[in-house]
Amino acid sequence: MLHAPPTRDPQLQAQISEFRAQFAAVRANVGKVILGKDEIIAKVMLVLVSKGHVLLKDVPGTGKTMLARAIAATIANQFRRIQFTPDLLPMDITGTNVFDLRQKQFTFQPGPIFTNLLLADELNRATPKTQSALLECMAEGQVTVEGTTHKLPPPFLVIATMNPLDHDGTYALPAAQLDRFTMMLSMGFPGPEAEMQMLDVHLGQRPPVDDLQPVIDHDTFLAWQALVPRIFLSFEVKRYLVDIANIIRSDARALAPPSPRSILMLARVAQARAMSEGRDYVIPDDVRAIAGEVLAHRMVISGDDVGIGYVQEMVAKVQVK
Repeated sequence: MLHAPPTRDPQLQAQISEFRAQFAAVRANVGKVILGKDEIIAKVMLVLVSKGHVLLKDVPGTGKTMLARAIAATIANQFRRIQFTPDLLPMDITGTNVFDLRQKQFTFQPGPIFTNLLLADELNRATPKTQSALLECMAEGQVTVEGTTHKLPPPFLVIATMNPLDHDGTYALPAAQLDRFTMMLSMGFPGPEAEMQMLDVHLGQRPPVDDLQPVIDHDTFLAWQALVPRIFLSFEVKRYLVDIANIIRSDARALAPPSPRSILMLARVAQARAMSEGRDYVIPDDVRAIAGEVLAHRMVISGDDVGIGYVQEMVAKVQVK
């Protein structure tokens, strides 16, 4: 069973070793602020490295916004935050054309979407029309205003937070919007020891995130992203990915099975995970480790089966051929 490439590139392996060390340093730096959530930090970073977007769904006060701020400070990319509210308009996000009295013509004024890392805070408090303003940005890395297309600066990454739908003042995200998010994660509550440590850290005179120093710079992060497509996917692993999709699609409980885009995203994040483990090739364990979080939120399942547990059950039935 072949998972490694037939020939190995020493230069690529050296770059991956350097990436692994830097990735661990980034994870540790963010962990100074987000305590007891190392696995969540790692998965968010894997998505960002694979040019994806993350949706954090949880009750208020669990550290979702702080996580985004800590990551932005650590990777030294431009960061902006948009607080989504019911009265927010699409032009408040993308920008608009404004008439310049001096030049006697309309000029484009970029909105806060023109950044590297965007925190879309409480995304589901905005109306569907405003939510849809993010679709083109997330899928194409560009904004179209009055027929003119404006490219967003690379990298363009979105970390969105949302409150549970049973909270007042929330709107359900459409399936097309959910499908743009590579992974949906839940922060959850910290353990008792981590929460005790959190009190010590966060009750100081200055917010700890203000003291975080960058671990890598903008160009290094772009180099990380450029490495991901070079990670080898063997024929057997590709077949494994397709078999996972097909076994779910053939199951009667899956009313909305995973799309080809979701399997592509699963493969890309698996490549990033292989890099974080110091490998230049993907193994089935990389796929199994992230399949639930990548696939569950974009599926509709009947009966009592829910999300990640259902995906893990189906993945366990697939054998590597």
